[in-house]
Amino acid sequence: MLKIHSKLPAQGVTIFSQMTAMAQRLNALNLSQGFPDFAPPQALVEALSHATLHGSNQYAAGDGLLSLRQQVAQQFLQRDQLQIDPIHEITITPGATIALFSAIQAIVHAGDEVIVFDPSYDSYAPSIALVGAKAVHIPLMAPHFHVDWNRVANAINAKTRMIIVNTPHNPTGAIWSKQDWQQLIQLIQNRNIVVLSDEVYEHLVYDGQQHYSALSFPELRERCFVVGSFGKTFHVTGWKTGYCVATPELMRVFRQVYQFANFCGVTPVQVALAQYMQEYPEHIQQLARFYQQKRDLFNASLAASRFTLTPSQGTYFQSLDYRAIRPDLNDVDMCHFLAEQHGIVAIPISVFYQQPSEDLKLIRFCFAKTEQTLTQATQILSAV
Repeated sequence: MLKIHSKLPAQGVTIFSQMTAMAQRLNALNLSQGFPDFAPPQALVEALSHATLHGSNQYAAGDGLLSLRQQVAQQFLQRDQLQIDPIHEITITPGATIALFSAIQAIVHAGDEVIVFDPSYDSYAPSIALVGAKAVHIPLMAPHFHVDWNRVANAINAKTRMIIVNTPHNPTGAIWSKQDWQQLIQLIQNRNIVVLSDEVYEHLVYDGQQHYSALSFPELRERCFVVGSFGKTFHVTGWKTGYCVATPELMRVFRQVYQFANFCGVTPVQVALAQYMQEYPEHIQQLARFYQQKRDLFNASLAASRFTLTPSQGTYFQSLDYRAIRPDLNDVDMCHFLAEQHGIVAIPISVFYQQPSEDLKLIRFCFAKTEQTLTQATQILSAV
């Protein structure tokens, strides 16, 4: 008899799939999964149509369309004054998740340890487990979800091979300051540790604050991978296109893995993105203001509700504290209560922890929605 032993025996259906299925079953308003409910820029859609109609339908280079890699390099030059080699230091990938996976598989070996900050994106730990390594989970400190650097220092040992950073942070919206990066540098500068920096929300930073990329610190330049996402930036999450940036030495081992995980990204999507980024640079320049207006509308409209909140510093997610409403419910049950009794779906924060605190009373909402959707959502929540 055939016997199958799963490499991820505890892994079930993701919380995103569960909550989206619940929204569909109940015909509830879905603010759980992180995707816009409005159209991407018309010129970008037209560029994709033009690319498919005019022959850009065969394999692209495995490392990505050079014109798109050049646009990524230009983005780092303008924002961070960094010179990035588009040929040897940038790879275009079909989404950020596979870039994260490939970086972990390229660097981490069985028996190694990888530090992960909880709450954390749900692909990190399984990717670490698949290589036979151990994820060392360090909880961030609510309500602002800052890093406890003493705990990090105590967690680092001879087996530590990688530290995964996510800024702006999903699901909490917290961002890393320059001081955070300097603390990390001080801890690892004399150790054989690589940093994997998940920066998919790099352009969504609010209230005049600054996004600091791992690449902008000379001490990390030779030891970091940075992963980004065009889907988040251009409102096209279904296009599943991202990128990875690293030094030539790190990119070489990254590509050794990536070429067998996925041969190349989707050609017409890359053509369209490259053309749009070149012709409409103002899109990225205006993105933070665009989403901050949505965040502010969502938060201001909840002023009379019984939810409390700390405004998100980045991403397009806002967490709400519900302890004044149903302190008897954990966050998973609270999400079921809101879906079943009030017709609105959120994401429980606890699912992003290895060991969540019992006192955690936070649920996450996506505000990448139209004004009409946000108004409808806040009216529902204000009546809870």
